[in-house]
Amino acid sequence: MSKVAVFGAGSWGTAFSIVLADGGNDVTLWARREEVVSAINDRRENVDYLPGVELPAAIEATHDVEKAAHGADIVIFATPSQSFRDNLTEWAPYLADDPVLVSLMKGVELGTLNRMSEVIAQVTGAGPDRIGVISGPNLAKEIAQREPAASVVACADEDVARMLQDRCHSPAFRPYTSVDVLGCELGGAYKNVVGLAVGMAVGLGFGDNTTASVITRGLAETARLAMKLGANPLTLMGLAGLGDLVATCSSPLSRNRTFGEKLGQGMSTEEIVASTRQVAEGAKSCASLRALAEHNGVDAPVAQYVDDVVAGRMTAQDMMDAILARDTKSETE
Repeated sequence: MSKVAVFGAGSWGTAFSIVLADGGNDVTLWARREEVVSAINDRRENVDYLPGVELPAAIEATHDVEKAAHGADIVIFATPSQSFRDNLTEWAPYLADDPVLVSLMKGVELGTLNRMSEVIAQVTGAGPDRIGVISGPNLAKEIAQREPAASVVACADEDVARMLQDRCHSPAFRPYTSVDVLGCELGGAYKNVVGLAVGMAVGLGFGDNTTASVITRGLAETARLAMKLGANPLTLMGLAGLGDLVATCSSPLSRNRTFGEKLGQGMSTEEIVASTRQVAEGAKSCASLRALAEHNGVDAPVAQYVDDVVAGRMTAQDMMDAILARDTKSETE
């Protein structure tokens, strides 16, 4: 069996560790808190993030960074995107020079406007042939329960993408390969922002016509920015684009949709953050995606208005009114 290190024992890092174990890998899962490590190793359960899910014997947890990284030919990162650079800077001295480094994160860094693959390259010096991303309609609880799902494994080196595909292919998880790292990352980050907007519409009491309209215009906005930056438009029509968008916007398991619903019901961002330990990436990345779109001259009303609501500059109802009041135009403009 080959060893994979997973840094981040939240719900998604733990769920993907199950995928990797089912695919025939030995998995060392790094957790920041010792009580999470003890629960996983002693009880075979991540009580805080995936209660009730029995973890395979091939998963071992540790708080020791060096132990986690030692001997791994693939290193997976699954932490909140806005703290990733600091975390990776801490971990980088323990990483060997040859493992493939893979991001499960779906965000754009505030300030730098870097995607997570770019952060990996900057901090570790790894080339594009050693950096991959995995993105798709992958709600952690359903993945952990081994419900059938598919995803995209992207790397600039197609052979490396195929290797990663083979290593995370399990009876319930079907990965497809891509070389469009940029498109996969932007699709994954932007769908969180659209999920917030859809959640707000639901929280305001609107129905399927409204949510379908927000989803569709959000996808158009995602595609505008991604294509401006050089992504393959077909990526946005696939699992890392439309697929992930549908899952995030339609499921009550989605953190971002749930966060948006609470905003639509009148709660403030601060109140929502205080009520949960789960991270809604879109609540942070809306500002960076708005800035990225503005920097590239791309019209991005969904990111703009979601950012304003999250920051408390307008209400969810103000956002819906502002979208409806925009000038009419051709759908393909």
